[in-house]
Amino acid sequence: MRFTLMTGLGGVEDYPQLARAAEDSGWSSLAIPDSLFYPEVTESDYPYLSTEAVRQALDGVPVLDPVVAMTSMVAVTETLRFYPAVMKVPVRQPLVLAKALSSLAVLSGNRIALGAGLSPWKEDFTYNGVPFEERGPRMDDCIAILRGAMSGDYFEFHSDYYDIGRMKMSPVPSTPVPILVGGHAVPALRRAAHIGDGWVSANSDYESLAEMIGKLNELRREYGTDGRDDFEIHAFDMHARKLDDFKRLAELGVTDICVTPWNPYDPALDRAQKLAKLEQFAEGVIRRW
Repeated sequence: MRFTLMTGLGGVEDYPQLARAAEDSGWSSLAIPDSLFYPEVTESDYPYLSTEAVRQALDGVPVLDPVVAMTSMVAVTETLRFYPAVMKVPVRQPLVLAKALSSLAVLSGNRIALGAGLSPWKEDFTYNGVPFEERGPRMDDCIAILRGAMSGDYFEFHSDYYDIGRMKMSPVPSTPVPILVGGHAVPALRRAAHIGDGWVSANSDYESLAEMIGKLNELRREYGTDGRDDFEIHAFDMHARKLDDFKRLAELGVTDICVTPWNPYDPALDRAQKLAKLEQFAEGVIRRW
């Protein structure tokens, strides 16, 4: 069982220090959020907070581009793995994203994964010229393009949305960048089971998480991907606190337990408090695992 430190929102200036401390304390991975911008007016409902809570928690909160942020942390660590949880993939040009991920994976010695998701904001798509209604099939195409472009072989791709002639990207990492599909809806679980290297959950409780993992496993059997022993399940149970809570998650099949050991919506939390809580969790859970 591995443990992922999820930084939550804000505190971007603390990333290098948190990464070094996490590596020293026995965490396996560090995950960061992704946000291109915060729309002042939106047609969408944010799935995890009420509209008013979103105003208070997200408006003006600093969120770095994940590739830039991960680069800053790769430079000060040696073993810690990094991934965005999750990146809004289909609003980005897939070849440009493949180049950035491939470059960072090479420089880090294969310590990069991609948490791949959509976005709750319709404006993320429309402001970037991507029809919101096409987000699902575009996501599938993007994953196929990312895999092909980062393979190191000549690759081409033709669909209703992308027309890419034969090309080769160099350098590419010595092992493929794992693509961990995020999302709670059945289409996201289906995508993870069919074409993903793993799945990433968001805020959840044990019962709903167990239900989703059960559905994910059912879909993996349907697609014949249940035989993969390298399939990763990164899960966040917002009520898990004690060692026994995390043992129950492992029994569900969770391979990577995601934890934010502090309140991610507390703007008054400083770096010293985060470092203390990071170490406290490592002492109380990780080293006793």
